[in-house]
Amino acid sequence: MNAFAKTLLTPKNARRLLITFAVGLLVLFVLYKVVYPIAFDAYVGKSNAPLTYANSRPITEQELEAMATELSLSARRTAAEAIVGPDENAFARRVKVEMLMNTQSFMRKHEPTHIKYFRDAKILQYEGPKTCLQCHATIQVRHHDGRTSEVDTLDDIVNSVHFKFQSDAGGGFSTYGYDGRQVNAEGSRPIPVGKINRACGIPGSFSWTGWAALVESRPESTHGEVALRSEGCGQCHIGGNYHPATEKMMPIGDVPAVAKQGIDCLICHSAEYDMNQRYVIEDRVGLRWNQDRTMRAALTVGRSTTKNCLNCHQHNMGGDAYLHNDAAKALGEKHQRLLHTGAKRGNPFSPQDDVHAAAGLQCTDCHVPEGHKIPRGRMGVDLVANDLPDVEVSCVTCHSIAPHNRSEHKALLNGHLDRIACETCHIRELQDNNVVLRDWVHPTWDAEEGIFTPTDIYRSGEVNKGFTFLWFNGNGTFLANALGNNPNGSTEYDPLMQQLARIDDPEIVAAVREKAIELKKTYPDIDVDAYVEAATDPLSQLTPEQLEERRRMLDQNLRAHMNDGESRIYPFKLFNAMMYEDMGNQGPFGAMILPFDYATYYETGDTAASVKQAIRDPIVRRMYQEPFKRYMMDEFMAYFGVSGGWKTDYPLVDGELKNVEPKWMRQMGSLMVNHGIQPAGRDCVECHAPNGILNYRALGYSEKRAAELENLDIVENLRPAASASARDGS
Repeated sequence: MNAFAKTLLTPKNARRLLITFAVGLLVLFVLYKVVYPIAFDAYVGKSNAPLTYANSRPITEQELEAMATELSLSARRTAAEAIVGPDENAFARRVKVEMLMNTQSFMRKHEPTHIKYFRDAKILQYEGPKTCLQCHATIQVRHHDGRTSEVDTLDDIVNSVHFKFQSDAGGGFSTYGYDGRQVNAEGSRPIPVGKINRACGIPGSFSWTGWAALVESRPESTHGEVALRSEGCGQCHIGGNYHPATEKMMPIGDVPAVAKQGIDCLICHSAEYDMNQRYVIEDRVGLRWNQDRTMRAALTVGRSTTKNCLNCHQHNMGGDAYLHNDAAKALGEKHQRLLHTGAKRGNPFSPQDDVHAAAGLQCTDCHVPEGHKIPRGRMGVDLVANDLPDVEVSCVTCHSIAPHNRSEHKALLNGHLDRIACETCHIRELQDNNVVLRDWVHPTWDAEEGIFTPTDIYRSGEVNKGFTFLWFNGNGTFLANALGNNPNGSTEYDPLMQQLARIDDPEIVAAVREKAIELKKTYPDIDVDAYVEAATDPLSQLTPEQLEERRRMLDQNLRAHMNDGESRIYPFKLFNAMMYEDMGNQGPFGAMILPFDYATYYETGDTAASVKQAIRDPIVRRMYQEPFKRYMMDEFMAYFGVSGGWKTDYPLVDGELKNVEPKWMRQMGSLMVNHGIQPAGRDCVECHAPNGILNYRALGYSEKRAAELENLDIVENLRPAASASARDGS
């Protein structure tokens, strides 16, 4: 050991080094916990503050007991009515129900469990996570591989897709960029990605610009008086802050403690959650979403049920206008939430329209949670984020790979599963208001609601109009296009140049033309022929050079991934939209979509002004600066199929949009539809006929094989028995 080392390691110097090291750690801790959050908020232009809710108020012990009695009675009655069968004599049935619900064992079994817990702990006010964590600071989690672990409850929630609605690393993504790379694959620079969404006017990662908005509507019923309405992404996410979990987008940093206390535990766990408490409120800091923090809701806490899930998810599936969407019937005691009349998927989960819901299955029977991580399955197209990418959620989990077991032709029917997904036969249609083509650029005045709304150019739930059939191996592109191929390895199957890039159904084309003519009355600058061409043939918007590059990228980058694994024919809901795009960041598959400011859009119908307002948001400005470019946008655009990296030319100069144009996306999105399952399968001749629902040639079959599959002779002898088996679910 040299003299310098000996001097350095003397007891006195060692203490100094230790103190210096400790001080350094303390400084780093302070920088991370105190300075960084303040600097970050300033950088992205967002604010955090303690969150309060008017309905979170203390009650007396007497009020608690009265509420407990009422809730217990209601829970017992509901359970008893479910057990006691129908009776021609209504009075006799009521007597049976009353007798059952007042037996001691029934009373013990069906009283909401948290009544006793709150009573014993003398909890007289519900204050969000602060209250829950008194007992549930940690939870035991059973994993799909049989392991159990103890996790910090709050961390488990904060790092779930349901809170941060994005994933960055960890593998398991089923999404591939148009550059051929798997998104966030091992060895890549991970970027935060959530879902691929163009139905809401707030594409993908722009939820900051539309998290919570108060819209001044002027409905007919108020004769011109303003009625404030609630709108924004935050209505369907459990965070209660002024903005989404922006901090989770970054490579370092955490959500502030005050924001974590805004998590809405009860919307997922309360049997008595009141959706009328879900509306936008404004305080001195800004706009955010109110939530139900009443003791009534807190006392009925339990495991999540289908009702809890559908508080948010029916909006995405059946839609707001769906007759059996209970959440849409409770729009808010004030600032009522805006209803969206067009359905995003049009495949509701309800006893009226889904055989599994009718059988009483809960969402969590298939999507089995691991703590607060909910599996979506291994397959995905438009939904990219995935908490549990290795967990399968599929029909075969319950029904096996040979579900038809009561038919003499079961071998034939089960053999179809090598090529045909269950949903292909058992989803016969979507809801009539299923949106296929939506124009955000030319809104229509809705007199009843008193707002401007995007114009739905075409809606349909019919087969081969609202949805089509594609080969699918479980993977999708960066813009929500299903990947897969005919098992014969055909290069003739070419959905990104055919099915997803062209509408040639004369009925749809005629409907689009009719709508364009109608729009021209309000927007005289519309060229009807050009409008129809772009809407039904979006590739017509590309130059010959871009088309050639698109062809090259499909062949060189995606064809191999189309051939990965095993593909089957699945139904996919189709969707495309016309929006404003930053043409400085464009490629053969489209350009960067720009968001709308909801209040400006709905109130004025001035779509350009709405885009200007949205991109003034500080975080959008940051997106056009060098740090964001290097951190995520270069990678984002590479996946998008745009060469040369992210161009940082901010598209708003001197108050005017620069190099921004309204365009239809260059291909339709293909959204998975897995609910709305009907017990009666399709008849054989619905597919095996010259005018059947499957276009075998477009699906990559040779002319000879397509003709064979369309020939009724191959099913004629089997059709009655096989069809009967399909109808009875065997």
